[in-house]
Amino acid sequence: MERKFIMDTSGKTITCRAAIAWKTGSTLAIEEVQVDPPKAREVRIKMISTGICGTDDHAVKGLLSLNFPFIPGHEGAGIVESIGEGVSSVKPGDKVLTLAIPQCRECSSCLHPKGNFCEKQDVLPSSGLMLDKTSRFTCKGKKIYHSFRASTFTEYTVVPEIAVAKIDAAAPMDKVSIISCEVPTGYGAAVNSAKVTRGSTCVVFGLGGVGSAIVMGCKASGASRIIGVDINEEKFPRARALGVTDCLNPHNLKKPVQQVVMEMTRVGVDFAFEAIGLSDTMIAAWDSCHRSYGICLMVGVASSNSQLSLNAPDIISGRTLKGVCLGDYKTRDCIPQLVTDYLQNKINIDPLITHQLPFDQLHKAFELYHAGKTIRCILLF
Repeated sequence: MERKFIMDTSGKTITCRAAIAWKTGSTLAIEEVQVDPPKAREVRIKMISTGICGTDDHAVKGLLSLNFPFIPGHEGAGIVESIGEGVSSVKPGDKVLTLAIPQCRECSSCLHPKGNFCEKQDVLPSSGLMLDKTSRFTCKGKKIYHSFRASTFTEYTVVPEIAVAKIDAAAPMDKVSIISCEVPTGYGAAVNSAKVTRGSTCVVFGLGGVGSAIVMGCKASGASRIIGVDINEEKFPRARALGVTDCLNPHNLKKPVQQVVMEMTRVGVDFAFEAIGLSDTMIAAWDSCHRSYGICLMVGVASSNSQLSLNAPDIISGRTLKGVCLGDYKTRDCIPQLVTDYLQNKINIDPLITHQLPFDQLHKAFELYHAGKTIRCILLF
């Protein structure tokens, strides 16, 4: 019988393919990069799949404050290749998800019962560097920055141990990458953050990947009416299949969308979700809520330096405005359970995945995203 030898890459620099955003707005280039071994309390991961999230597109376009050149991507599933000194929560061979928001379990946010925006995150603001202020990526002799300390658009990545979630060994790695972002961000916003109530009325601004997951969460929670808002009507059939009862295209309305929502519901919705990241749609979501008890959740990531202006006197009426990141889940504690829930058929993420393409078809995947023809496209390595 032929014997197969597996090369031991532990402690060595790995050369592999990765997508690099060299400058603002440039087309991603698939390059050969060098990935250093993990340092203390770091993990090197062989990526199996990664989803294309709207936040990645915003980052490449320069709408977020990231340092160029960088390797995008944060929604990923992979297998631990090697670990640095002091790592105890995972070992080589473990199946894991990358986490854009870590859980250090030491900071004021992690120690608070409701906090999940760990102080060791690298999103607001983003340095593009590991916790020791250095990078693990090199290309053509030049330092390449990380994206939210995740950088999943690469065959191998290095992340802090606090940004890794070990998952069930039975997890299908071609699908579960979306549980590292899309599912907790959207589904979690409805079921965990808002705690949408049975018989309630909801409106969702943006019917892309995260918005679609929000719709699923609203339906699972028993909402009686779910209004979906998007300027791309090609998304409406899929949205209705997921649970949307009414679809609105603001461009086809003679009145502001929030006024139409108020007229449809007579008093405003119980829950409003903004999954786009634009100031105008954030205000529209706020204005769509019931003045006294409506809850407005901001899920979309806004561009750097954008501002939100509300009519101050109206605030006292009782509405709640809440920002939400990854469904308020404490990431390392809670996200592995979402994977288990999927394996046990308690939640079904399959309808959120409309396309799967090999990594070298990255540009085709972004074309599908920009055309609004996909809920989530997963790249496979």
